[in-house]
Amino acid sequence: MQLIDSIVTQASAMAAIRRDLHAHPELCFEEVRTADLVARKLTEWGIPMHRGLGKTGVVGIVQNGTSTRAIGLRADMDALPMQEFNTFEHASKHPGKMHACGHDGHTATLLAAAQHLATQRNFDGTVYLIFQPAEEGGGGAREMIQGGLFDKFPMEAVFGMHNWPGAHVGHFAVSAGPVMASSNEFKITIRGKGGHAAMPHNALDPVPVACQLVQAFQTIISRNVKPIDAGVISVTMIHAGEATNVIPNRCELQGTVRTFTLEVLDLIEQRMRQIAESVCAAFEMDCSFEFSRNYPPTINSAPEAEFARKVMASIVGDARVLVQEPTMGAEDFSYMLQARPGCYCFISNGDGAHRALGHGEGPCMLHNPSYDFNDALIPLGATYWVRLAEAWLQAK
Repeated sequence: MQLIDSIVTQASAMAAIRRDLHAHPELCFEEVRTADLVARKLTEWGIPMHRGLGKTGVVGIVQNGTSTRAIGLRADMDALPMQEFNTFEHASKHPGKMHACGHDGHTATLLAAAQHLATQRNFDGTVYLIFQPAEEGGGGAREMIQGGLFDKFPMEAVFGMHNWPGAHVGHFAVSAGPVMASSNEFKITIRGKGGHAAMPHNALDPVPVACQLVQAFQTIISRNVKPIDAGVISVTMIHAGEATNVIPNRCELQGTVRTFTLEVLDLIEQRMRQIAESVCAAFEMDCSFEFSRNYPPTINSAPEAEFARKVMASIVGDARVLVQEPTMGAEDFSYMLQARPGCYCFISNGDGAHRALGHGEGPCMLHNPSYDFNDALIPLGATYWVRLAEAWLQAK
């Protein structure tokens, strides 16, 4: 691997920052301590910044030369509302909060790149360092954009990166097109007529109707969505009843829908509503149908994905730049890619062998209480950020 020497030299210091962030996780829009640490480091390295976008967001500004060209590099800062199982020294000090997705590592990696960019400035133009809050369900990217991110900091393209457990450290994955799905939620309340469970003919039982809906929704995927398109409908909650001998008045279904395109999402929402209303009517009942669109699909623009792939290959070699298999997980970097061309890639976090003694039971998977970011990624990820920014601003 062709790592930048000065970044490797600072690897231990950056790992210490990462572990400090891991020990002090903060949830959506609460990243005050994290933002203060980021701002303190940027100031130490002479990097001007803007604070307050998306409430706790930080944007560092590294300029050199006379070019008006600019690129954006984004890292997320927030943690998850879950209890950590690890007991090593840098485990979370805040019960019920944990960096279980590696955003502590993403922040430290971009800081490592920031230090090198500010020191060397081997480029002509501007690099915007976007430290974003509230990726985990809060839509921090959307909030930063609505606050004027791309108006205040005009950039030609924006790039994001996420660690991914599995392949050995030293691998990247990148592809053009959809790489993460849209995230959407639904809630359906079926209104029947309660009664004695021994006399169902006197009631309108919403539970069998709910069972019909769960099965019918899957025909949308198998019979309405084109076989070459991807979609997921998962009913994850069914709530009804309070006693075994009582037919309930109502039954509530909730769940999630995932797609890679808005066209498929439109189709699924329309058909779910039609099926819910029609099936309920067939059983002499009615329902309320709520459908909430959260994050849109994350779609990489082809030129930027290919540009990123070439930069990765220059660092680790072609064989270690893998095809990025799309995942049905969601990512609010999608909002940035709706506003600007760009690319979201994966960097391998290894198989978990890096974890110190005291890690909890279970694999080192994302959103797992035994997860921990692999500090060996910091020099590699930071090298990628620097080489990407330098190459972008040097390209015609």
